[in-house]
Amino acid sequence: METKQIFESYERRKHEAFDTWMHCPKCGASCTALSSGRFNRLRCPQCGFVLYRNPSPGVVALIISDEMILLGKRAQNVFDGEKWSLPGGFVEFEEDFLSAAHREIREETGLSIKIVSILSVVSNFFSPELHTLVVVLLAEKISGTLQPGDDMVELEWFPLSGPFPPMAFEADEHIITKYHRTKLAGAPIDPQFAFL
Repeated sequence: METKQIFESYERRKHEAFDTWMHCPKCGASCTALSSGRFNRLRCPQCGFVLYRNPSPGVVALIISDEMILLGKRAQNVFDGEKWSLPGGFVEFEEDFLSAAHREIREETGLSIKIVSILSVVSNFFSPELHTLVVVLLAEKISGTLQPGDDMVELEWFPLSGPFPPMAFEADEHIITKYHRTKLAGAPIDPQFAFL
């Protein structure tokens, strides 16, 4: 199975994405379009602030226990709701990605985990408004009682070999299948962040 780290749900090169912001978040002046080669940005003519449009950073965990993986059914009101995914979420500005993984897993599953390694990093182009850059971690359950929370309404262990329920994200299914076939350990992490 080929490695894949870029997943597109729409033809991003055919869409000219531009921020919905029209005013500078620093001084409130009306922004103007600024083209710098391939990318369009907004620039404030008053204070010079340039509004960069970046993907949202996220983290997910492939939690393994006895050749089973943990998946969660997403709430109806979230992106790709009522489908299944690996547990995880967005990295907050104040936290590192490993601490974010521990927090998100606790919030969505009720479990404490040991992070074993970094399996991959993927870019997801979901829509012109939502691009993510996600760090995929391999983890093991340490303690806790399985309890769906936050964006998850149901949790279930599935065989690593599948079959899987309807998945929200192509990247998740690819990563699970790749790990099942290769058992690649991934890149080590800073040991002080394995447990939190």
